[in-house]
Amino acid sequence: MTEPVPDHLQRGIRQLYAAFNERDIDTVLAGLTADVAWANGMEGGHVHGHGGVRDYWTRQFQQIRSSVEPQHIESAPGGRVAVQVHQVVHSADGSQLLDDSWVRHLFTFRNGQVSRFDIT
Repeated sequence: MTEPVPDHLQRGIRQLYAAFNERDIDTVLAGLTADVAWANGMEGGHVHGHGGVRDYWTRQFQQIRSSVEPQHIESAPGGRVAVQVHQVVHSADGSQLLDDSWVRHLFTFRNGQVSRFDIT
């Protein structure tokens, strides 16, 4: 049986998603380690560090408008946290590209900050 995700991590994860949906990159970066490895959902692989994440999101936000809402947060093997999210994606001109998509995100934490983010 897996351990429940501590309340402070659940709150922190929800705050990260809210900041992302508001395009508040600085607030999200504050919750990531300086050497974070972040999944590049558009091009594959990972981007690294705050600069890599900022550049990736700046490009992404110019191309698409996505909204991700965490629905279920649970512990995952290796001390990680899995988040089932509902995702809706529109093109920059507003046409819908993806609706009612369910995606699983996997977070690794170090000292209370996200050190790795994967899409599974």
